[in-house]
Amino acid sequence: MTNRVSQSVATGFVLLLISPTVTQRAQSADRPAATAPSEFLVFVGTYTGGDREGIYALDFDTDTGNASAVRLVAATKNPSFLAIHPSRKYLYSVSELPEGGGAVAAFSIDDSSGNLSLLSQSSTIGGGPCHLVVDAGGRFVLAANYGGGSVCSIPINKDGSVSEAVSFVQHEGSSVNPQRQAAPHAHSINLDLNNRFAVAADLGLDKLLVYDFDAQTGKLTPNDPPFASVDPGAGPRHFAFHPSGDFAYVINEIFLTVTAFRYDPENGVLEPIQTLSTIPGDVEEGFSTAEIVAHPSGKFVYGSNRGHDTIAVFRVDQETGILDRVENESTQGKAPRNFALDPTGQFLFAENQASDTVVIFKIDQETGELDATGDVIDVPSPVCIRMMPASE
Repeated sequence: MTNRVSQSVATGFVLLLISPTVTQRAQSADRPAATAPSEFLVFVGTYTGGDREGIYALDFDTDTGNASAVRLVAATKNPSFLAIHPSRKYLYSVSELPEGGGAVAAFSIDDSSGNLSLLSQSSTIGGGPCHLVVDAGGRFVLAANYGGGSVCSIPINKDGSVSEAVSFVQHEGSSVNPQRQAAPHAHSINLDLNNRFAVAADLGLDKLLVYDFDAQTGKLTPNDPPFASVDPGAGPRHFAFHPSGDFAYVINEIFLTVTAFRYDPENGVLEPIQTLSTIPGDVEEGFSTAEIVAHPSGKFVYGSNRGHDTIAVFRVDQETGILDRVENESTQGKAPRNFALDPTGQFLFAENQASDTVVIFKIDQETGELDATGDVIDVPSPVCIRMMPASE
């Protein structure tokens, strides 16, 4: 039977819970799950409007698989993507606003409740920011502007607040689909495991643009070679490095495919080695992909399909990086915009944007297959999840 954890957002009722103090740093992706903490604070970014108010949070225990009801922790406009500072003291969100109005917002995290307090905001210069990351040193936020087709680097001050951007790169060009690719659309930006190179997936260009990242100054400089390409019209969206650092994967929104790459971490070079579909049948009108995540063990890769409304599960050959599709599991909702794995790799949280739910799945550690736990969490328009460990 489904265990539905809900909150009456429309009436403003919020179930108040006391979250454990959040002080521990996140576990390394390749550390055995047995050494990881079991209690996590989970932040959910959303699209706002009406009774949809901002960033929500819940508590989750990986030992029991139990999740609390959600609570509003910050009222802010369109915090559609989130990133947590390495110190676990600060959280950053994009404010996905119209052309020319995009920003990154910095929040402090209250140790006891998980509530967020706004510290500052900084322009992303380009419009429609949709993705961001914090570098490993905790000194810069890197953001991708979908509407403006650009990327930027924003300094983080000692108090967690953000200053004006120190590096900005405007993408140029187009690709073969005139409806979707008449201009650049940077859809994500990710740093490699060495914090040395940044990769921006640009849906409008069918390219993964690679930048040398200066961790001291925040400057982004085009690498040599400056990009890797996917199939014309594919529309690269989100990107994930394999935990080994030797491979990487991009999910292509328009074609519903995943392209696997061999990665050279010394030179920041991506070499495509495979492209395969994220669904077993034909692509239908209204279908698209959204998120891609590598399992902490490196054994599996997951991708979300909107319209098809499934999570695609792939097995990884860890010698070659090649993928083999295992299954497509229904997300039990509509338009899974984003999803996340808990840091121990035991659970997957699927965010159904169009049905206002987060559905939790247990991950089979041998096969990668997903099994719904029965927990369905009511969250208005969920589009991003980020987790941090909570102390005992």
